[in-house]
Amino acid sequence: MKPLQAETGIIWVESSKSTNSELRRRIDSLDNLSVIAAAEQTAGRGQGDHSWFSSPRTNLTFSMLLRFGPGFPVTLGASEAVTVTHIAALAVRDYLLTKGIDSRIKWPNDIWVGDRKICGMLIENSSCAGRLVSSITGIGLNVNESSWPAELPNPVSMKELLGKSYVLTDELVELVRRLRARYSQAASGEGRLALDEEFGKYVFRLPSRP
Repeated sequence: MKPLQAETGIIWVESSKSTNSELRRRIDSLDNLSVIAAAEQTAGRGQGDHSWFSSPRTNLTFSMLLRFGPGFPVTLGASEAVTVTHIAALAVRDYLLTKGIDSRIKWPNDIWVGDRKICGMLIENSSCAGRLVSSITGIGLNVNESSWPAELPNPVSMKELLGKSYVLTDELVELVRRLRARYSQAASGEGRLALDEEFGKYVFRLPSRP
């Protein structure tokens, strides 16, 4: 696996505990919209105290750096941080649609196909003086997985849905293209409004437990 795909701004590492942590460690040397992906993620994190399961060299586990403010295409107030969720969730949905997979978004940013989870995210934002400065957006997408731990309630992969295997490096280039397009959409007020409205069409919440 190539250590760096310079033309796409994607850096592959063989193994990482967490691509969010790896990106944060390198953040000062990375350009806007750079991506770090791991062939093997040994301690992937989800929302709260959840972990993220992924067999080595089987799924996409990666993080993207989004920068905001002066000098960058998108400026967001700290109170507009949910726009990052809109960007990431809709980009994954866009990508899955190109494969013939129709998905929906479980609040805040899990991606489900029917009643099964295909993608999870961990979004970590940084702000200063009321303005969003950057976001480390970590994404785990089940691509070629076919063997799951028994304790996972409802996982599914692209391979299970469509009966074919995928080349991870190629698929990541496609997905990153979708993420960058949605980021560009957020550069205008009209674009952010459209993101919010589209997100609202596909998002749902599970019923609260009594």
